[in-house]
Amino acid sequence: MSLLASLRRTRASAAMIALSTVGLVGTAGAFGACSDGEEPAVATADSTTTAPTGPRTPGYTFDVVAEYPHDTAAFTQGLLWHDGRLFESTGTVGKSNIREVTLASGRVVRQQDLDEPHFGEGIVILGETLYQITWQSGKAFTYDWKTFKRTGEFAYDGEGWGLTTDGTSLIMSNGSNTLIYRDPKTFAAQKAVTVTDRGNQVSQLNELEWVKGEIWANVWQKDSIARIDPATGNVTGWIDLTGILPQLDRTGKEDVLNGVAYNPDTDKIHVTGKLWPKLYEIQLKPR
Repeated sequence: MSLLASLRRTRASAAMIALSTVGLVGTAGAFGACSDGEEPAVATADSTTTAPTGPRTPGYTFDVVAEYPHDTAAFTQGLLWHDGRLFESTGTVGKSNIREVTLASGRVVRQQDLDEPHFGEGIVILGETLYQITWQSGKAFTYDWKTFKRTGEFAYDGEGWGLTTDGTSLIMSNGSNTLIYRDPKTFAAQKAVTVTDRGNQVSQLNELEWVKGEIWANVWQKDSIARIDPATGNVTGWIDLTGILPQLDRTGKEDVLNGVAYNPDTDKIHVTGKLWPKLYEIQLKPR
């Protein structure tokens, strides 16, 4: 079995998450979802839910505005703009790191490796701190974002997949249909929001990005991004990126779409995927 196939199967079968919540509620709870190992649908619904009713959720396609080189060895887990700089996190044990990259060339400006046995996942910057979560280690690491010097670590229950922020709390995905808000000072869980599309739960939520008051979430193993209302968890739109990486640019080594970065200074959206040779600036258009 190839490394990528092994990662895909292992991750799909290991998405059962248990999280003990603390904070305002003062009680313990568990949030999670499990996969049967089959590739999920774009909106993965609980088998007990009924067919959705009401207007269809708005859909969007895209135009490619520009394309840039991307490191084909980067198993992309997180992508973000901060202070006019592009940051990326990569995964797999022994190859995980955080890095600053140059958009035009794809060149790595600086890099901080993550030691084994940790498998790096999503990142976010809030204030002076860069936060990095891990897949199954139950560890979050903090760094000074300007120097990449490690400043601390936190422990959490369950898996870590994607990470973003609303400017106050950290928001984390774990592969289920639940987004968990965390205190940036303690990493303690503050609340959980269930993501649904017209009443059906949407799981396999992966890399996250805060975009103009919405949470955008890659759906793992799909060329789809959910636009989520952070207050309600309702999906307000689906972005279909099918075919964004042309067949001519594929070698068979590429993995799934994963990496969404919004630059509020330029109002530009960039996307890429694990081991992809290209990173794209896109513009959305209604379907």
